[in-house]
Amino acid sequence: MRLAGTRGICVGLESECRAKAPPKGFDMLINFDLDSAALTYAARENLDEMAAALADQRLSAVGFVIEGHTDARGDDWYNEELSRRRAASVRSYLLARGIAPDKIEAVGLGERVPRVSDPYDPVNRRVEMRVSVR
Repeated sequence: MRLAGTRGICVGLESECRAKAPPKGFDMLINFDLDSAALTYAARENLDEMAAALADQRLSAVGFVIEGHTDARGDDWYNEELSRRRAASVRSYLLARGIAPDKIEAVGLGERVPRVSDPYDPVNRRVEMRVSVR
């Protein structure tokens, strides 16, 4: 199985991973609407692919940290809470798809780590996932 995008993972033999990626990629960046922790249809599609990859036994030593983020609208306390809810929303979705709870950790980072320089840009309303080798 090959998942490619701005960040991707390949589950398979080295030769399989070097093969050309299929046209449909997998982006581990999940964006949200303003003041929302609800998953969009596109987010659920990406998370379904992520769940399929995480279920592969060859990734048993790999986990993920789900990091929730916000733009700069709202006060610090509110943004921290919203970012936690966003990360928890993604984690809950993956748990419902059969991923073991110990494989995924959710944290909220509020507005502290913007993706782009404009702190109010909607791109900053997101969840990112990073690999955590256990």
